[in-house]
Amino acid sequence: MEKTLKFAVFGAGFWANYQISAWKQVGGVELLAICDPDEEKAKKMAEKHGIPNVYRDAGTLFKQEKLDFVDIISSIPSHAPLVMAAAKAGVHVICQKPMAEDYKTCQAMVKACEDAGVKYFIHENFRFQTPIRKCKQLMEQGEIGNPFKARLTFCSGFPVFDNQPALAELDRFIIMDLGVHILDMSRYLFGDVEKLYCQTQKINPSIKGEDVATTLLSMKSGVNCLVEVSYASQLEQETFPQTLMLLEGDKGSIRLDYNHHITVTRKGKGSEKIQADPPQYDWADPDYALIHSSVVTCNQSILDDLQDKAAAENSGQDNLKTMELVFLSYKSSETNKVLYTT
Repeated sequence: MEKTLKFAVFGAGFWANYQISAWKQVGGVELLAICDPDEEKAKKMAEKHGIPNVYRDAGTLFKQEKLDFVDIISSIPSHAPLVMAAAKAGVHVICQKPMAEDYKTCQAMVKACEDAGVKYFIHENFRFQTPIRKCKQLMEQGEIGNPFKARLTFCSGFPVFDNQPALAELDRFIIMDLGVHILDMSRYLFGDVEKLYCQTQKINPSIKGEDVATTLLSMKSGVNCLVEVSYASQLEQETFPQTLMLLEGDKGSIRLDYNHHITVTRKGKGSEKIQADPPQYDWADPDYALIHSSVVTCNQSILDDLQDKAAAENSGQDNLKTMELVFLSYKSSETNKVLYTT
């Protein structure tokens, strides 16, 4: 029988509840401890999920627990110190997106894990969504020929700040919180980026950061990809938390619409409808069900890597390329310039 991997969670907020539920769904792991500076929050999460040990201090946890990996589901400023501490303790690391608040810190986190010989993953789950994987599969099968243009859209008026009020206090909001997912999705679909141009806006006066961003990516593969993200959109159909897409190739197109409807159009052959519904879990929040299903798939991929079965897509090293796009997007918006990746 395979060894059950023992782990600890850092963070007891909104997202940790579902991340823990997803680990239970995957199995093959044992959650030994949870750590959060707010001990009462940690105790409530521990009681809900049957977690035996609660800590306020990361250093104490690493001294007292024998772990195979940690799952960091805490605030962005805490990511780097916790990743560094885990690397020093010789424990494999999973960290929530976005990796860190600046690119140099991201690079330092990856290097620390490499130097320590521990595996490092970013929990970038959007690319694991069922309809996104299906669209990628259709492209790889040659259904639309050579892709040349794409539009990826996540535009919503969903009250995201109700569940996660801390997001309203971020100086940099929508690209760091949501755009990072769609930028990573563009890389998953079309490969690496050569250059980009971005414009941002703040429509909601009650938040600190931007809530709209439009980014044009020129991919090294030759695809021009428009990425649109917004939490200020008042539309006929509220599509949260779905990403809508139009992928165009020289032999056809793939359109991903609301409720996971895919239309494949082939030149001279008409169109075909495909339904790509994700798995449903009784613990998932109905508003976030699509994302929560992808958390399970993402966790399984990471577990396979931790068990040396297959390399995970979302390594820290790979995610550096996505984080570079995040910070270049902000710089492009600030300078009104087209910028090139390294």
